[in-house]
Amino acid sequence: MNKETHVLERLPEGAAQDWTIPQDWDRYSQEDHNTWDTLFARQAKLLPGRASESYLRGLDVLKLSKPGIPDFEELSERLMKLTGWQVVAVPGLVPDAVFFDHMANRRFVAGNFIRRPDQLDYLQEPDVFHDVFGHVPMLADPVFADYLEAYGRGGLRALEHGSLKQLARLYWYTVEFGLVEEDAGLRIYGSGIVSSYSESRFALEDPSPNRIRFDMKRVMRTDYRIDDFQQNYFVIPGFEELLRQTVETDFAPLYAELATLPDIPIAEILPEDDVITHGTQAYAEAKAAGRTPEPA
Repeated sequence: MNKETHVLERLPEGAAQDWTIPQDWDRYSQEDHNTWDTLFARQAKLLPGRASESYLRGLDVLKLSKPGIPDFEELSERLMKLTGWQVVAVPGLVPDAVFFDHMANRRFVAGNFIRRPDQLDYLQEPDVFHDVFGHVPMLADPVFADYLEAYGRGGLRALEHGSLKQLARLYWYTVEFGLVEEDAGLRIYGSGIVSSYSESRFALEDPSPNRIRFDMKRVMRTDYRIDDFQQNYFVIPGFEELLRQTVETDFAPLYAELATLPDIPIAEILPEDDVITHGTQAYAEAKAAGRTPEPA
């Protein structure tokens, strides 16, 4: 989730003090449900062999293939039995402190609206498809569920240190746009990728982006873009290692060190990077030249 734009500035009318609102499932139109089904069908066909085993397993055990937009109460009941998480509806992007507090208490906030049929391929503000299809299957994995709870607690501490920008990069390059090494090869697990028809292929198969093995300090220094494909993807060796690094890192001195270091521009390769794929950057160069690039 991009936490830099479109955050609501005041508590909306009808929202609880924690910014949650009823999902109001009965208000969805048939067109809304059809939009979900269209998005689900094309991603479900595309993701086997591309998405991580944990994601695909979560998609199955949570019964997200049931037609229509999921009912958050039913979804939360299944999720609670697996990892103790639940899904709560919010009216849009919420303040950072609210977002982190929900996450630290195993509540995943999800928008309750869905994009229009003419917005299938891109929507700047995350909707119910991005939030539920993209994020929630990974919450059925116990290790990743623990990671997100730890991230939420870390987010509350980052606000105290004034280091939200650095921590947001960790979320962006793992939860939203992360890759993982599995026995069968690189796989996608980040919600921004698995919920995107075009980036699901670009992230794994296009020669343009860099694919770099995960290093927490490096990730927290690296800029990102919110309006197009990523030109850097960071690859974790497994979810256990991601969790271990998160819970064992003393972030206060890390934030102090990061404050003395320059940000790393998008697409830059450092001499000390462990690079899996050194990208051509052809996609980004074509965009910069005013051409309409075609992903490979």
